[in-house]
Order: sequence, then C-alpha cells, then structure tokens
Amino acid sequence: MIKHSLKIALGITLLTIGLIGGLIPVFQGWVFGIPGLIILADYFPPVKKILDWAKKKYENSKKN
Repeated sequence: MIKHSLKIALGITLLTIGLIGGLIPVFQGWVFGIPGLIILADYFPPVKKILDWAKKKYENSKKN
C-alpha cells in the first residue's frame, strides 16, 4: 500500500515538474512529464489511454 502511494506521489511530482518545465523556456519539461505519465499509467486508466494514443501517433509518424 505504501509502495503504491509513493509511486503515485512520484508520478504526480514528475508530471507537475514537467508541466512547470513546459512553461519555462529554458527547462525541458518533457524529460520529467513523460516518466510521470508512464508511472501513473499503471494506476489510472485515463492516463494509460493518453499514453497509448501518444505511442500510436509516434509510430504513425515514423511510418510516414
């Protein structure tokens, strides 16, 4: 239970840092945001859907 809570807290923290980093031009927010989404995808199905959508878009862009 505590392990899951810590992982969720870590995911939210990384995602928050990523969002803040997206607003600050000298800070690369995606470096923190993507790992945060990956961690949260194990616990929240809507986040998993977003991640699957992004993977699909990435794979389609590689084909074209």
